[in-house]
Amino acid sequence: MRTETEGIVLKRRKISEKTQMITLFTKEFGKITAGTNLTEGRNRGMPALHAFTYGRYELNKSRDNYFINKAETVKSFYPLAEDPDKFFHASYVLEFTDKVLAEEAPEPGVYGVLRDYLELLTERKRGLGTLVLAYQAKVIDYLGQGPELERCVICGEKKEADAFSISDGGIMCADCHKNMEQQHLEVPAETLIYSTKFGIVNVLKYFRANPMRSLEGIALREDTGKELQKLIRAYAAYYLEASDLKSEELI
Repeated sequence: MRTETEGIVLKRRKISEKTQMITLFTKEFGKITAGTNLTEGRNRGMPALHAFTYGRYELNKSRDNYFINKAETVKSFYPLAEDPDKFFHASYVLEFTDKVLAEEAPEPGVYGVLRDYLELLTERKRGLGTLVLAYQAKVIDYLGQGPELERCVICGEKKEADAFSISDGGIMCADCHKNMEQQHLEVPAETLIYSTKFGIVNVLKYFRANPMRSLEGIALREDTGKELQKLIRAYAAYYLEASDLKSEELI
C-alpha cells in the first residue's frame, strides 16, 4: 500500500551504507519506524530525514514494515542544534516522546503539542525548562494518565492539596496525608509522596487549562521549576515507564 502522511522525525539510525531507519511521528499513523534508501546529495528529500524536521512523506506499507520513498521538508527545526541549550532541551523532548508513544497508535493531541513545542522553542529566549514541563504535563494528559488535581485521591473530597501521591495518582488533603503518616504506612525508597510547595499544583492546573501556544511568555521561578521537574519525571516514570532517558541529565 502506498500512502502519504505528514510527520516529525524523532530520530534516525544508519544500519548500512545505503539504508537508514527513521523513527517518524506521523499525524495519521502515530509513531512508526520506516526504512529508507534516500541519501544526501542524490535526493533533495534527505534533509527531511533529520531529527527536528516536520515534513511530508510518501510511504510504502507492507504487512509489517514501512518504507519511505519520498520526503519533503515543510519546516526544519534543525537550527535548534546551533544553540546547545535549545538542542539539549529539544533532544530530551524527542527522546521522551519516543519513549512514551506506542507503535502505530495515532495520538493527534500529542502530535499537535509537539509541533507547538518546537515552534515555541525556536523563538524562546529564556525559561526553556518551563516549556519542557508544560509539554510533558500535556502529553501525560493526552495519553490518559493525567493526575487528579481537584479532589483528594484518598477521600474524594474537594480540599486543598497538602501533598501529591504518585502511586495514588494525584493530590492528597491534609487529613488523609496526616492519617497516612500516623499509620506509619510504608513508603518505597524512591519516595512517591511529594510536597506541593511553590504552588506546583496550580501550575499543573494552568498547564492543563491553557494551550501550549499561550505559554509563550511564561517562565517558572527556578525553585518551582525544580520541584515540578522532580514530580513530573517521577510521575512519567511510574505511569509511562519514561525513565533512564539518555538526555535527561543534560537539562
